[in-house]
Amino acid sequence: MPSALPCFDDVLDAAARIAPHARLTPVLTSTTLDALSGARLFFKGEHLQRSGAFKFRGACNAVWALDEHQAAAGVVTHSSGNHGAALALAARSRGIACHVVVPEGAVEAKLASIRRYGALVHRCAPTIAARETLCAQVQAQTGATLVHPYTDFHVIAGQGTAALELLAAAGPLDAVVTPIGGGGLASGTALSVRANAAQAALWCAEPEGAADAARSLAAGHLQLDFIPDTRCDGLRGTLGAPNFELLRRHGARVGTVSDAGTLAAMRLLWQVTKQTVEPSSAIALALVLARPRDFAGKRVGIVLSGGNVDLDALPWMAA
Repeated sequence: MPSALPCFDDVLDAAARIAPHARLTPVLTSTTLDALSGARLFFKGEHLQRSGAFKFRGACNAVWALDEHQAAAGVVTHSSGNHGAALALAARSRGIACHVVVPEGAVEAKLASIRRYGALVHRCAPTIAARETLCAQVQAQTGATLVHPYTDFHVIAGQGTAALELLAAAGPLDAVVTPIGGGGLASGTALSVRANAAQAALWCAEPEGAADAARSLAAGHLQLDFIPDTRCDGLRGTLGAPNFELLRRHGARVGTVSDAGTLAAMRLLWQVTKQTVEPSSAIALALVLARPRDFAGKRVGIVLSGGNVDLDALPWMAA
């Protein structure tokens, strides 16, 4: 892995590399949601991406960037769901082995996808330390290449292709909003936005119960000592170091959102647009609705990051 951070050229390379495999997802609009927000909204439908989330872009780029010797030993990662499923599908597209370390308590729908795509699942305790320890053990035993969910440079570049497509389809935007957990999507988006829409504000939507990105960017250094408490299962990971640096360099802003606001936005998207999105995706719309002073009257791109919902445990039913 190179020492320098990824750049926009890496996003362009990723776009070419994944073109035969990834889906060109639609940009959706809704006059009803425009009226509710006071903004003109353009939703990048990554919940319609292969594996049901944007994660396939980064995973696919990482898998197909491997040389033949590396690929022969397979890949390994740790994931609560979407990245694991995406890497499993990407590995299957190349015919190589995939190992996924999954924490106890992962959403069953996401775990089922990981297995359906052919990965070997390894269970661990629900902590980042436990994930990384078991992941290192599997890597040592198999020789597989580690594809980290959000700090891997090929993953970051691959995630940036979603915003690249969004900007090409929607035209000039005043702001682009993504969810943020580990920061792979947000930092990849930053590369594409700053190269193609330098004037646009870059916003990251983060759960109040897992607000390490907001704290870290405000402090100017990583602040990762916290226990996540949020219904957004895909946003519980801690912000990665290269992701933090890219967001800091490119002037990203972070807005925190309550789980209640996120679940209301999720239900609203289901009702109005008939699109199935998960809480970790709906949080981006929730941020726009919660901050009218920042978004009203503007053209706003929103990345709907994923749609892998456990239909047997809808969050508003539990509430």
